[in-house]
Amino acid sequence: MSGSRSAFLRVTAALAVVFIFTGGVHQLRSGVNAAPDFPCSVDSAVDVSIEISKGATGSAIALQLYEAGVIKSSPAFFRLAVADKRSTMIAPGAHILGKEICAADALDQLLDSKRIAGLINIIEGAWSSEIIKSMVAAGFKETDIKSAISQIRLPTGLKVLEGLLFPAQYSFAKGTSAQDALQAMMDRAMTELSKSGITTSAGKYNAQQLVTMASIIQAEGSTQDFAKISRVIHNRLEKGMPLQMDSTVHYVQKVRGNIFLSTKSTLLKSDYNTYRKYGLPPGPICNPGFDALFASANPAEGDWIYFITVAPGDTRFTESNDQFSTWKIEYKKNLRAGLFGSSK
Repeated sequence: MSGSRSAFLRVTAALAVVFIFTGGVHQLRSGVNAAPDFPCSVDSAVDVSIEISKGATGSAIALQLYEAGVIKSSPAFFRLAVADKRSTMIAPGAHILGKEICAADALDQLLDSKRIAGLINIIEGAWSSEIIKSMVAAGFKETDIKSAISQIRLPTGLKVLEGLLFPAQYSFAKGTSAQDALQAMMDRAMTELSKSGITTSAGKYNAQQLVTMASIIQAEGSTQDFAKISRVIHNRLEKGMPLQMDSTVHYVQKVRGNIFLSTKSTLLKSDYNTYRKYGLPPGPICNPGFDALFASANPAEGDWIYFITVAPGDTRFTESNDQFSTWKIEYKKNLRAGLFGSSK
């Protein structure tokens, strides 16, 4: 079934440091200009590494920066951070900053992902194989990662790691083992599964099945359509229809960004080919984000059993095969006209 592939390109939310600005309002009243500060936009000849702890307070970070010689005074950074909401998006982990820079430049550098050592950015819909490559690029050894995967203990009721490496931005301290890194991703996934209602669902589908559904939802469409796509999947399963989702075949073929699926591809011999095989595939086809997880356990109300993206941003749902066939003609016309870019 044709769906938008743009979902994979969405940027995921960072694991942000939570700032606790005790007495922030009182200190702000004393005046930002009263705090000593270095001139801004001055290139620093020396860099220094600062390790930001998860849950670090604004005052603690300000003190770290001051003691490392990054800023001229801790109040200068603290007061700026209180006033600038971007400060809540500072990620934990090692940050590389210039020395003797102004507080504003220090905040900009803390928010610069290129200055976060060992940063691993997992986007929604990433395959586990892609996450392994990101970990290797961040300094982990591939042999250590694969060894950790073979030994990792999966939560009760969940059978495969695919789907359980939650999409987010991670920065691990130097010396973190591959096993601890993977465990952190999985722990975050379990937290999000609980929030979405998947692990507490009393419905007819278990957690593994719902995560598998979520992965298909993630790969098939955009956030605004997730709940409807979920309903299509639920309706097809309940009617005993094949899911016929293009994304499950693309997963086997390791194809991305292609909205077109050839007739030959629908004949592919694989348990993941939902054109040939009835029911859900053996496991998730990617690592879904929270919105897709939530949609799998909370589908929209509707009788739809078909959907198709006729043009970018225009996904339509119907219970009528005739209507679907009409829309499919429109989709093919738009495809030939180049509305989907380089997709074939």
